[in-house]
Amino acid sequence: MAATGSEKQGAKAYYVSTPIYYVNDAPHLGHAYTTVAGDVLTRWHRQRGEKVWYLTGTDEHGQKIMRTADANGVTPQEWCDKLVEEAWKPLWEHLNIANDDFIRTTEKRHTDRVQEFVQDLYDKGEIYKGGYEGPYCVGCEEYKLPGDLIEDEQGVKLCPVHKKPVEILKEENYFFKLSEYGPKLLDFYEKNPGFIQPESARNEVVNFVKQGLEDLSISRSTFAWGIPIPWDEKHVIYVWVDALLNYATAVGYNENPAKFDETFPANVHLIGKDILRFHAVIWPAMLMAQGLPVPGKVAANGWLMVGGEKMSKSNLTGIKPQDLTSHFGVDAYRWYFLRAIAFGQDGSFSWEDFTARYTSELANDYGNLASRVAAMVGKYFEGSLPEATASGEAEQAIQEGLAKAVAEADRKIGEELDFQGGILAIFDFVKQVNGYITEQEPWKVAKDDSDEGRARLATILYTAAESLRAVAVLLNPVMPETSQKLWDSLGAEPVLGPLADQHIQSTATWGQLPTGATVTKGAVLFPRLEDPKKA
Repeated sequence: MAATGSEKQGAKAYYVSTPIYYVNDAPHLGHAYTTVAGDVLTRWHRQRGEKVWYLTGTDEHGQKIMRTADANGVTPQEWCDKLVEEAWKPLWEHLNIANDDFIRTTEKRHTDRVQEFVQDLYDKGEIYKGGYEGPYCVGCEEYKLPGDLIEDEQGVKLCPVHKKPVEILKEENYFFKLSEYGPKLLDFYEKNPGFIQPESARNEVVNFVKQGLEDLSISRSTFAWGIPIPWDEKHVIYVWVDALLNYATAVGYNENPAKFDETFPANVHLIGKDILRFHAVIWPAMLMAQGLPVPGKVAANGWLMVGGEKMSKSNLTGIKPQDLTSHFGVDAYRWYFLRAIAFGQDGSFSWEDFTARYTSELANDYGNLASRVAAMVGKYFEGSLPEATASGEAEQAIQEGLAKAVAEADRKIGEELDFQGGILAIFDFVKQVNGYITEQEPWKVAKDDSDEGRARLATILYTAAESLRAVAVLLNPVMPETSQKLWDSLGAEPVLGPLADQHIQSTATWGQLPTGATVTKGAVLFPRLEDPKKA
């Protein structure tokens, strides 16, 4: 995405990251949920005129990758290359993700810097050699505390995340002195209460750290698929230490100081709640040890669960995002999950709920409004936007409603990461405009051929079209393709410029769409859904 003219060179970028996703399999709805959220957040800040950097990527080392590759008869690198190029990158392109970079942990720009980071900690005395034995989950790539495990009916100890038996590992490792950072972390949490979101996640982390931290094993010696420890190549760096460092290596750590200073640390790390401790405990402790700044916020989204019976597959990993986009469209997909689920909480997906919201809110409320307004401007004013000269209380209420929607959506999406609340604020305004059209009855006013009647009709339709101009801007970060269609339908680009250059803060300024703009009725924004059983 092109930078807007108001971005300042040298200014700190608004830096957002997703987790780097483990490439043991193809991406599913959960991966796409977090990535779309990050895309909406960064597009929003771009439309504030800010300098933005959006990072995503893939985590490609570790025992799980090695075993998956072995099971498929290929090398780990071949497996990663295939998944990244044939599944992960194409999906982000399909979902219109405007990431600025895609980091792979097998890239030299990453592996060299990871070795340097770990070597620095070792030279500072933050890392020592020791031994460890304990329950290990290959799926999590993590040693588990005995108290975290659950049992099946036979008394077998299971990982609470993957519900699979843990392995008891014993090996000689190198350790990072994580235990020494408990007090520093607690002090940091207290001084920065918004660092971990939501509050339930913050409470979990604080309670965990208060119980006392153990030193972290940062190497493995029982397998070789990883980045070698620079001073002892019999060991590879623990995959989570390797992975967390992507947030620094991708923006120029130890390689491009100017870019690093203008980007790092992240303003927001978007993560799944199952990897909260890595990002809210281990990552800030590593940064503190290296004398680097800590991220502004770690925001943990909940888990997506599948509800309803009409989907043919019963779990998230069995549902591809393309299964939904082929039916509902990409923009509706981007909109639905952020609209239906409060970010930070668990949420259920169902085909029925998606269909109902699509029909009611997208097709009926939003799409029908855009279609009606364009049709009436075409019918009554030959497609030329008329001048508003007979404004009154009803129009004033619309302008006030827009100002409220802009302020609320900007605060909720741009600051609070409350995507649902921000989208609802915009759609409340859409409903208000629909109500305005219903109350003003322009089709009846059109029967009055007097100058007063024509002036009133012109004012009603200008008010509706100008409202849609604002809606196109506000929904552009969420539904960019649909917003562009509406922008084109309103004839806005020739007179106001590209949609991506419209600033959120000035959206409520009334009267931007000029009289005489060419309004055309384009394709239906949200077509009628076909019955999937008949498709």
